[in-house]
Amino acid sequence: MLATAMGPNVLWLAESLSQVMDLRPGMRILDMGCGRAASSIFFAREFGVQVWAADLWIKPHENWQRILEAGLQDRVFPISAEAHALPFAHAFFDAAVSLDAYHYFGTDDLYLGYYSRFVRPGGQLGIVVPGLTAELAGGVPPHLQPFWDPDFSTFHSPAWWRAHWEDSARVEVLRADMVPNGWQHWLDWGEFRAERAASANADGAREIELLKADGGRLLGFTRMVARVR
Repeated sequence: MLATAMGPNVLWLAESLSQVMDLRPGMRILDMGCGRAASSIFFAREFGVQVWAADLWIKPHENWQRILEAGLQDRVFPISAEAHALPFAHAFFDAAVSLDAYHYFGTDDLYLGYYSRFVRPGGQLGIVVPGLTAELAGGVPPHLQPFWDPDFSTFHSPAWWRAHWEDSARVEVLRADMVPNGWQHWLDWGEFRAERAASANADGAREIELLKADGGRLLGFTRMVARVR
């Protein structure tokens, strides 16, 4: 996990999403923004699904080596893809998942209408993203101001994501909540990486300070599951 880390522990996020989705052997799954494909390997191994591991920044040949090492070359297929130019047939997938990635491109009002085209009617969409227990109506609270980054404007509450998806009329939202103890898992993984990983850096230390200062009051992971109409 240290070798494939690109943020919060993606396997913990994948496990929390799999607990509230209906994943069955043989399904075709899009793992959008898969990073180094650890989540794609997890879903294929645990649920017997086929996974298209799509990412813009990590080269397919790099992920292919990890897939080969996992012995899943017949079930995980690495793809280079930009979120607004997906090279797939409409209604090709039974489900699409995205872990710690969807908030980078999915807050646009029109995006869900595009993205959902690639999942068959009745299929599922699932995301886990950094989020808030409630929207910051009064601005960033004082205890978070020393650590706040403008990029955190993509963090939203389950209620915000529910309304955002329902407004599209493309999906029926089945679940919108915070991952239980998500902020603590986020902090635990950050501290572990800071102690053990060669990739530990100033940004990681600042993230730890942010999570400690908040103590679970606002920050965590928003989890969403919907069915395509």
